[in-house]
Amino acid sequence: MSWNWPTVAWAAVALLLFAAEAMAPGAFMLWLGLAAAAVFVLVLALPELTVLTQVAAFVVLSFVSVQVYRTWFRKREPASDQPLLNRRAEQLIGRVVPLERGIVAGRGRVQIADAFWDVSGPDLPAGALVRVVGAEAMVLHVEAAG
Repeated sequence: MSWNWPTVAWAAVALLLFAAEAMAPGAFMLWLGLAAAAVFVLVLALPELTVLTQVAAFVVLSFVSVQVYRTWFRKREPASDQPLLNRRAEQLIGRVVPLERGIVAGRGRVQIADAFWDVSGPDLPAGALVRVVGAEAMVLHVEAAG
């Protein structure tokens, strides 16, 4: 076992990638870290490998490990019990509310709870009941209710 600079470098790269995964979880750096760790073991076993061969092995192993993640592990992640948790506008779809400001030239405004929302839809007077049928960014798409 020889501890030359490529061996130490691959160990350091693997540790840095594992640390990056720990600080910013997302299950991506983990797989690159595993590829770097595999190259580290490869360089320990075969110290005569050129740097170009080592880098090529890292690239190939990184690609393979990411594909393994995408194929087998990503599909097994549990579905969220609240898929609209951070999609506030989409949570409002289906609600019926009165117009706070009538819709003129396709634009109006409603108040839902303590928030005011811009709306788009057919021209309607203030106070008319509208149903939220869609959302795009911070604009709710509405239609006349009833």
